[in-house]
Amino acid sequence: MADDEGAATKSPSGSQTLFRGLDVLDVVADAGAIGLPALAARLGLTRSTTHRLATALVERRLLTQTPREGYSLGPKLLELGYLASQQMDLPRIARPHLEKLWEELEDTVHLGVLDDDRALYLDKLTGRRRINISSRVGDRQPIRSTGLGKALVLDDDESRWRALYRKEGPAAAGAPNEEQWIAWMHDYSQRGVAFDLEENEDRIRCVAAPVRGAGGQVVAAISVSGAAQYMDDERMGVLVDDIRSAADAISRDLGWNGKRGSGAKT
Repeated sequence: MADDEGAATKSPSGSQTLFRGLDVLDVVADAGAIGLPALAARLGLTRSTTHRLATALVERRLLTQTPREGYSLGPKLLELGYLASQQMDLPRIARPHLEKLWEELEDTVHLGVLDDDRALYLDKLTGRRRINISSRVGDRQPIRSTGLGKALVLDDDESRWRALYRKEGPAAAGAPNEEQWIAWMHDYSQRGVAFDLEENEDRIRCVAAPVRGAGGQVVAAISVSGAAQYMDDERMGVLVDDIRSAADAISRDLGWNGKRGSGAKT
């Protein structure tokens, strides 16, 4: 028994080995191609232990090794990523977070994606205030006048915003002109949230926030909508943190690491 116990102290357990292997993948993913000495230093492990772990990952095609460059992520991860993306159903992943918002706020909650420069509604939880909001799952609504639509393009640049604004034709009476709308979009982009101030439907307001995928790009948006009498400026300001938090939680479930995509403005 003593010899067995001694052996156990000298070699890592199966779970420890697994976690160390995952740490190797994390470091390589962060560093790009990395040599054995640098990899061992980042992990705080000996070169022999690091080499053993990396070799096992190369054998499983989770890493590749290139002379003079070192280790980089392997093709098996691409296969796994593709399978994961196929198995991840956005409405299914988002639904628990939407339901939590709905239960807490009692307002109508939407989930949508960008589809041919329109906001396509994928899910809707009708509010409990007996307020009729005309949106339906499958509807495609304007980017310019909906909070959800604006949230979907928050990472775009000003030229793209202007193109979207103009694509929808002349503004209706009382709607913001192009310069006002562009100013709003700059503000929304900095805040990570967008508003609909009765622009799309009379006496209906909403607060919306973007949902990000694993690469940091906006892949969807969520919104909370209600009658103006329940959504004055003060309440909309209070809702901002709740809606951003819910959107961020969905994003994390989609693999987001907390950083905007490389094409996003900072």
